[in-house]
Amino acid sequence: MKISVIGTGYVGLVTGTCLAETGNEVLCVDIDKQKVQQMRAGKVPIYEPHLDVLFERNIKANRLQFTTSLEEGLLHGQIIFLALPTPEDGDGSADLSYVLGVADQIGRSIQDYKVIVDKSTVPVGTAEKLQKVIAKNAQCEFDVVSNPEFLREGFAVDDFLKPERIVIGSSSEKATELMKKLYRPFVRSGNPIIIMDEKSAELTKYAANSFLAAKITFMNEIANYCEKVGADVDQVRRGMGTDSRIGKRFLFPGIGYGGSCFPKDVKALHKSGKEVNYDFQILDSVIKVNKSQKLALLPKIKGYFNNNLEGKNFAIWGLAFKPETDDIREAPSLYLIDQLLNHGANVTAFDPEAMDNVACKYENKIDLAQNMYDTLRNADALIICTEWSIFRTPDFDKIKSNLSNNVIFDGRNLYDILDMKDEGISYFSIGRKDIKI
Repeated sequence: MKISVIGTGYVGLVTGTCLAETGNEVLCVDIDKQKVQQMRAGKVPIYEPHLDVLFERNIKANRLQFTTSLEEGLLHGQIIFLALPTPEDGDGSADLSYVLGVADQIGRSIQDYKVIVDKSTVPVGTAEKLQKVIAKNAQCEFDVVSNPEFLREGFAVDDFLKPERIVIGSSSEKATELMKKLYRPFVRSGNPIIIMDEKSAELTKYAANSFLAAKITFMNEIANYCEKVGADVDQVRRGMGTDSRIGKRFLFPGIGYGGSCFPKDVKALHKSGKEVNYDFQILDSVIKVNKSQKLALLPKIKGYFNNNLEGKNFAIWGLAFKPETDDIREAPSLYLIDQLLNHGANVTAFDPEAMDNVACKYENKIDLAQNMYDTLRNADALIICTEWSIFRTPDFDKIKSNLSNNVIFDGRNLYDILDMKDEGISYFSIGRKDIKI
């Protein structure tokens, strides 16, 4: 099948590459000329595990190509995926200007039947808006389908190739059959393709992300309460997670969620509720708690240094909002760095993949080290913000020999409390007893 993908961010590039992997002829469109040149040369513009192998293979096979011409993309594909940004607007709603702008051009350009697939995360009713915008100028038949993505950064390739489910929102039997044919190679093991109306499909994505954000936030509230009453959140988590109604995933407390999806999607659903006079009270709490949770370590840090961070040197391990990605959007590390700088502290940081993105944001305001241990030189404390695997079993002798104070502030609960006590390290984590040496 001939497929066009408009937009080559995380979702668009993974979608295009994985669809090419099953033999489709895929043309990806992006307005960034330099980015398109890099992709044509075989360079993947984002870090996503395993994407580079598929990317290179399908470029060599001429199944995956790139262009800056939207018109070329619209002529190429019978199925046209819209993987465009829907950034948070000033009031928390999703900005649909990119999606609707392309829809207008689609209506003016298509010359034969097309299936327009909205892959972007969009509010309920967007498919209907797309239908109207395209229909204004379209001289041929077309259908609009909602096909939300459920890709986790760091696992996006596996999630696309082996999806737990595929959701298709469509009121057209013709479009539905084409979409089922396209996705059939990915569900050979029997995982479902779920057909529903467009509005329900749009809401499914928001509902799923908001529920997971609420689950994370609830666990962070439990962790905060544990600190007040002397309970251990790790034991509570294990006790909860063995209940099959709850499950083990998304119960790990920390310094809040970030990324491109959860923060934006929760706010967008919350705002969409207000537009129809419905108050999502749970989401209101999720937003407030997550905002404060990102700075949960700051009172501990200030308390340890007697509320004087001026001139203190802090080492930070982990900058991306989660491991196995270079994405720093809404990353808790950035909120903490901003506060440390505001208090007159100095920051030296390391992340396996996200440092280029952080360098662009902070320029010369913080230092970036070549490896995790280089951050520790002359540092007064170590702060952990992202749970990369390489941070889980460090050389504690190296840590202690470099730090001015043997103290770690761990926003991801990577280490055992008793082990830290045996190492002679003061250790502050989330929802557990603080160790002061």
